[in-house]
Amino acid sequence: MGVQISPSILSADFSRLAEECDRVAGAADWLHVDVMDNHFVPNLTLGLPIVESLLKRVSTPVDCHLMIADPDRWAPGYAEAGAGSVTFHVEAAHAPIRLARAIRAAGARAGMALKPATDVEGYADLLPELDMVLIMTVEPGFGGQAFLDVVLPKIRRARELIAGRDLDLWLQVDGGVSASTIERCAEAGADVFVAGSAVYGADDPAEAVRRLRAQAETATAAAPWAKSAESAGPE
Repeated sequence: MGVQISPSILSADFSRLAEECDRVAGAADWLHVDVMDNHFVPNLTLGLPIVESLLKRVSTPVDCHLMIADPDRWAPGYAEAGAGSVTFHVEAAHAPIRLARAIRAAGARAGMALKPATDVEGYADLLPELDMVLIMTVEPGFGGQAFLDVVLPKIRRARELIAGRDLDLWLQVDGGVSASTIERCAEAGADVFVAGSAVYGADDPAEAVRRLRAQAETATAAAPWAKSAESAGPE
């Protein structure tokens, strides 16, 4: 897979979520659903019943980002409900390998999220158990925050770890992703981009998705990490 854009419905109009999801259908690769429980993060959004309702209504695959305490207990349920990707925070997981395997066994891609201050190096051995790593580029909990440039070296290091192990692993960024930051993220090594305000704050969300994709694709094509992967080619 190349560049993927996952609009965050955290920035959408919650009074008409299904219609808001339809506004990006055909342009977005995923719908990013932020689940917050007011325990792991100081905010409360939505939970499994809303996700189950959305899954019955939308055609775009759903990417659930669980910012919750005790994901070991709750995360597999989102996969069982039909989410295409379920991401847990490693800071909250008690047994991340077992949890990743449970998510995969339930039929979803397993993702591991790291807060800005969490070192990716310490979790290198977990990478083969995962389908995606999410590097938070803001502190989790609220939409509309400013992008943290200090996280860019961690994105680069995560890309190096993925390439060094020859893994088919997506690298997602979430937080402050916009027209002014997406190229830096792509250059650093991200290939899946969560964008909330930059999409749903636009007059035409679908067009905003297309423009973000074009920027990310251009930056990726010029990025050293992508050129190295292309030159390596298949064995």
